[in-house]
Amino acid sequence: MARILMVASEGLPFIKSGGLADVVGSLPQELVKKGHEVRVIMPMYLKIAQKFHEEMQLEAQYSVSIAYHEVPVNIWSTTRKEVKFYFVEHKGYFERDGLYGYIDDGERFAYFQKAVLEMLNQLNYFPEIMHCHDWHTGMLPAMCKEGHSFDERYRNIRFVYTIHNLAFQGNFGPEMLDSCLGLDYRIFDNGNVRYDGGISFMKSGILYADKVTTVSPTYSQEILTPQYGEHMEMVLNIRKYDLWGITNGIDIEMWNPMSDPDVPYHYNKVNVAKEKKENKMALQKELGLTVDPNVMLVGAVSRLTWQKGFYLMMEKLSEICAMPIQVAILGSGESGIEEKMRQLEEGNKGKIAFYNGYSDSLAHRIYAASDLFLMPSLFEPCGISQLISMRYGTLPLVRETGGLKDTVTPYNEFDKTGNGFSFANYNSDEMVQVMYNAIDVYYNRPEDWKILVRNAMNTDVSWEKSAETYCQLYAQLHP
Repeated sequence: MARILMVASEGLPFIKSGGLADVVGSLPQELVKKGHEVRVIMPMYLKIAQKFHEEMQLEAQYSVSIAYHEVPVNIWSTTRKEVKFYFVEHKGYFERDGLYGYIDDGERFAYFQKAVLEMLNQLNYFPEIMHCHDWHTGMLPAMCKEGHSFDERYRNIRFVYTIHNLAFQGNFGPEMLDSCLGLDYRIFDNGNVRYDGGISFMKSGILYADKVTTVSPTYSQEILTPQYGEHMEMVLNIRKYDLWGITNGIDIEMWNPMSDPDVPYHYNKVNVAKEKKENKMALQKELGLTVDPNVMLVGAVSRLTWQKGFYLMMEKLSEICAMPIQVAILGSGESGIEEKMRQLEEGNKGKIAFYNGYSDSLAHRIYAASDLFLMPSLFEPCGISQLISMRYGTLPLVRETGGLKDTVTPYNEFDKTGNGFSFANYNSDEMVQVMYNAIDVYYNRPEDWKILVRNAMNTDVSWEKSAETYCQLYAQLHP
């Protein structure tokens, strides 16, 4: 069994902006159950400092060189379910209102990665495998292999690099190599980190890691093509024989309709039909929808962006409004989509509810109360929402891309198989056609609907299978 250090820019239960945090929160615990020793390190953001600082211990104090200055580092730690979490503290870099999107993001995460590498030396803790996530940690394999190759302790570390979102690549000016990362311009000149005239943290991670993974088998193939490759497909093709697609799971203790504290009526496979109606009526009251336990409720919990397929919805709003359904949408994102959703709610009071923003507890209630969950993504590396919705007996309606294709099996009216509904092309006519099909099954073939709900709730959405695959991957690097 291996000593593994996960390096990430966010993770539950401490901080979350996207699916990366769910993975970093759940996967280490699952790996510990399988006998690995797992630790995690991330930045100490403002919200983490405010909420968790009192329970932490100071582990180390040292400095690293950034922009030719010695910058202090404090390392704090706390433990959750046998997983030790480290936090890199620097008030100036990390104690801000947001996590990302700042002009000095390159410098901030160069500092973070330097702090991680030096922490190993300070604590005399050297993992056998360093598992790096997304662009924020992409330079670590290069920094270790190019800058520490003289030190056997660093030389023995093997690197796994996981791509959660290929669209964000950490592309910065070449001067950062010397000033912040302490790396030789040689690796810019030879093309190893050069990208579009500057450097790319993600390209570096892909080329220098020993194994590269992404978060579903279908997506791992899609990203080798220009359509999904985000201009990184040539680089990924170089590593395609070391590229693994491993589907995410969800924390089935946190997402459990039998014990969820945010859901008023608890249920399992036996009483799902009855209690889902109770949850539906409670949510209808809460959101100002017409109270009707028999109407089909369609839920969506999402970032409101082009990636999530909301442009398809915009094309067919009048048709969707005419359907015999209610719609509950929770999310925020592009201002144009937000405005359209507000107008939609205004013109369809009692039928459409839009909660602009994010509420974790409301998300739980939408999953529990809805009959159908809408997720028509343009691309979706893995997707967490469709896994949660199946866990709650809510049938996902998805586009067949990435992890959605891998996890949702479309309804087959002949042999009654499937755990949801799907359509193949990014096309609003196809989406509406499948919505009509789902509505038809819900109202006219209730026995089929019950079978599909049972199939969905029987789908294994835990980390068990995925963690086993990660174990196989680690075993190739650390026999």
